Amino acid sequence: MSFTADPGMVIGHAHLKVSDLDRSIAFYRDVLGLEVQQKFGNQAAFLSAGGYHHHLGLNTWESRGGTRPPRGTTGLYHIAYLYPTRAALGRAVAQVIASGVVLEGAADHGVSEAVYFNDPDGNGIELYWDRPKADWPRDANGHLAMVNAALDIPALVKLADAPI
Repeated sequence: MSFTADPGMVIGHAHLKVSDLDRSIAFYRDVLGLEVQQKFGNQAAFLSAGGYHHHLGLNTWESRGGTRPPRGTTGLYHIAYLYPTRAALGRAVAQVIASGVVLEGAADHGVSEAVYFNDPDGNGIELYWDRPKADWPRDANGHLAMVNAALDIPALVKLADAPI
């Protein structure tokens, strides 16, 4: 028997193990613009956009001073942060670049445009926006036909000056 998730379900938040709480708070606050909603001493913090209780939890309960997981092991690949418009994504990517973060990749997937990089603990981050569903590429049978084409980062970042 197959089970189908409720179409109204969303992923509410992610919670990451980090090695240095203050360093991670500074990264997510200063680079991504998340706001600290609550901090539990030097062990955990909860951050969000727009005053939500939390989109991201950070903790050092089992990881204080820990090392990055080696390549080739299982675990989180990336967290994806969805922006409402291409201009909003452009502003976010401009801030990431201005903060000195090295981009690991970028792609136009047909359904979305995405930029990839890592946080200080090596957790993957994707910033993206979705094109309107009616514009998603489809094959002759109507199935999604996602691609992995080059993304013009300078054109995207140029949108950072677009009105909000």
